[in-house]
Amino acid sequence: MERFTHDIGATPAAGGTRFRLWAPSATSVEVEVVGAATQKTPLRQDGEYFQGVVQAAPGDRYWYWLDGTLRRPDPVSRSQPDGVHGPSQVIDPMFAWSDDRWQGIALDEYVMYELHVGTCTPEGTFEGVISRLDYLCELGITALQLMPVAQFPGERNWGYDGTYPFAPQNSYGGADGLKRLVDACHSRGLAVILDVVYNHLGPEGNYLHAFGPYFTDRYRTPWGDAVNFDGPGSDQVRHYFISNALYWITEYHIDALRLDAIHGIYDFSALHILQELTGAVHRQGIVLGRRVHVIAESDLNDVRVVKPAESGGYGLDAQWNDDFHHALRTLLTNDRSGYYVDFGRFSDLVKAFREGFVLSGDYSTFRRRRHGSSSADIPPGQLVVFSQNHDQVGNHMRGERLGEHLTAQQLKLAAATVLLSPYLPLLFMGEEYGESAPFPYFVSHGDAELVECVRRGRLEEFAAFGNQCTPPDPQTEATFLSAKLDQEQRRVGDQKSIFEFYRELIHLRRECTPLARLNREDMQVIANEDEQMLAIIRNAGDDQLFCLFNFRDRDCVIPPSLACGALRILLDSSGTYPPGSCVTVYSTRPKTFPTLAPFGVMVYQAHKTG
Repeated sequence: MERFTHDIGATPAAGGTRFRLWAPSATSVEVEVVGAATQKTPLRQDGEYFQGVVQAAPGDRYWYWLDGTLRRPDPVSRSQPDGVHGPSQVIDPMFAWSDDRWQGIALDEYVMYELHVGTCTPEGTFEGVISRLDYLCELGITALQLMPVAQFPGERNWGYDGTYPFAPQNSYGGADGLKRLVDACHSRGLAVILDVVYNHLGPEGNYLHAFGPYFTDRYRTPWGDAVNFDGPGSDQVRHYFISNALYWITEYHIDALRLDAIHGIYDFSALHILQELTGAVHRQGIVLGRRVHVIAESDLNDVRVVKPAESGGYGLDAQWNDDFHHALRTLLTNDRSGYYVDFGRFSDLVKAFREGFVLSGDYSTFRRRRHGSSSADIPPGQLVVFSQNHDQVGNHMRGERLGEHLTAQQLKLAAATVLLSPYLPLLFMGEEYGESAPFPYFVSHGDAELVECVRRGRLEEFAAFGNQCTPPDPQTEATFLSAKLDQEQRRVGDQKSIFEFYRELIHLRRECTPLARLNREDMQVIANEDEQMLAIIRNAGDDQLFCLFNFRDRDCVIPPSLACGALRILLDSSGTYPPGSCVTVYSTRPKTFPTLAPFGVMVYQAHKTG
């Protein structure tokens, strides 16, 4: 099996830098090295590609000239030091890695922490994130998930407006900064997931149209032109994006890719781009001797995404399960606006625990049609669940977090529902202590007309939720600054209690075998609709754990059928029973029956003596 070779873009080579560019729309291509004595060097045409070695060294900036008249940055630029409209920069891909022994970790061991580089620290850089890694390790996180870092306009953006898929954002620290962060993560045993966007490119600084048919008008996405994965010229477009995936895995040692909104990826060819890309990543992982994974964000509720290719699927390792979030959030907040209209029943959360998808071919009021397929037969370790993430926070008008709607006890209940589930858990930065800062949508575009389009788009988006207020202006710096985390909040009051509870939960999940094993065969789900109490019994050999959740605002007596004999309490969100304490429950003595506090959580196991 051959090792991946990055064959497009600018790569240092003997005698200078080797350039290779796909430009079927051009008849000639020249390279201009900024400040060089000879202004332009022509590249040799080889079919639809142009290539050649030019006198340029790492650090040099350069432009492509198409047909002698059109000056453009490199679509495969590794660095944009002057932003999306400036020249590209030659980068030496070599780096002094210290992670030679790193082989990655199994996906079942992932406890994910999603963060935005620009707002998670005061510095807003890759170096700033490094300063938080020890904190994340102490919390129990095993995988750091970075929101997109591909070069975007300005210095403030969620990252989904990136226009240079191969260039880490300059204001974050660029190529070397990202490599230092990945290396630092691996030295601490942390895997790194990178969020990548293959369904569109941002509007500002997107110069790909000049080079070839990267996009198509046969399909539409809400965010911009659809990528051409199945039309004329699509072979080279597919190569471009698959090369990008392999580039991150190989050159940056990334452990997993999170593919953004694959429901916006359209491909009706015999070999779907998701299947081809995932297969290439898996093969490259074997070559590198590392565990590498591909995870999808999808609102399709389609199990084909994770089914093996030989079973007619695309073979991805996991996908996000928004239904779990919607069922949990609506049950706790009673919010039924927008797409939440399909959720809110206690039975929805029960089904989410038992099967994964809630909408599994059922009628969706929001979509006005049937939606989804059943996930009951796929391993739960292929579904990612959460009580918060960047979308589910930022899609609200003010970007308010769940803590603005729930009490501290309810936040603990939400956390336990996610972390005690048999699925892959994801936390959104700051939720582990009830961060009060919002996470509103923000940009820093340079095009005034585009800024107005973004503002109008936000207003139209919230119309579906029946919201008549005005969201924060996404363009102002104040909106961005309002999202900065304050981790010192974890040291006092309810937020300290929430933080300590998260640490206990993650420790339990990782250290207790029944919780660490992600399967349904050893799990029993018992639901009491009237009491709104959920009991999850998890087994591993002779070890049996009982996880009890109370979704009502009053005490709930635990019946003797669920708690009888000598019990060892592992977790009690109300603090009534300290971890490790033992109680004895007699089936004939109601006064010995333990109670679940309002919105309480309790985890216990049969106490073993001798």
